[in-house]
Amino acid sequence: MGVSQQYREAWEGYWAATSDEPGAAIWDSGPDLSAVPHSRLLLPYADATLPVVDLGCGNGTQTRHLATLFPRALGVDLSEAAIEHARKADPGETAGYERLDLADADAVRGLHERIGDTNVYMRAVIHQSDPEARPAVAAAVATLLGARGRAFVAELTPASKDVLQRASQGPDGPGPKLRRVFEHGLKPASATDEEVPQLLAAAGLTVLDSGDTVLPQTENLPDGTRIDLPARWFVLATAATG
Repeated sequence: MGVSQQYREAWEGYWAATSDEPGAAIWDSGPDLSAVPHSRLLLPYADATLPVVDLGCGNGTQTRHLATLFPRALGVDLSEAAIEHARKADPGETAGYERLDLADADAVRGLHERIGDTNVYMRAVIHQSDPEARPAVAAAVATLLGARGRAFVAELTPASKDVLQRASQGPDGPGPKLRRVFEHGLKPASATDEEVPQLLAAAGLTVLDSGDTVLPQTENLPDGTRIDLPARWFVLATAATG
């Protein structure tokens, strides 16, 4: 089925208007704050001989780190402009990148048929997806894992809305990076605390480990401190294998 045209165009517009400069997207923190600590949580449960797919890879910052840990790394994103950024930032082709709509079950199954069971990395995708697409995004994780893969999923909690509100209350309103998120109609932290675990369970995923964390951003609060958005992380397997 796929995502709505409005949602697709919002992300395409956002990434088309984003520069190639590292950190230009507010969530484009370095791997040392994202994929490095996240992979430490995933690897004790994962078969590191399998490939890894970075769902919602954006410009591929995290994908390129994951490529140093797994034999093959593939970044996928809804936005073709994001994929172009990722390829441009990776002239040595450390990883592969392709466009994929996670709400298109046929396309997700097609990817699984091509690469087999795979590990999955997904950072902050469900919470900003349209509500009607969220079950399909969770199901995409389960499809790609198959019997052998393991996933690391991190999602913003509703407490992030309070932090974003504080970030918007400076004398000039939101900083330029956060302002662009709102201007393109993107909706961070719109899932409830209960919704994400329920979606994962309904998709046939079982939680092997979980915890609270923050997702560091590349912009600061009015007082100069970094915007750190409250989140919850999950290490997942399909229910049949977990």
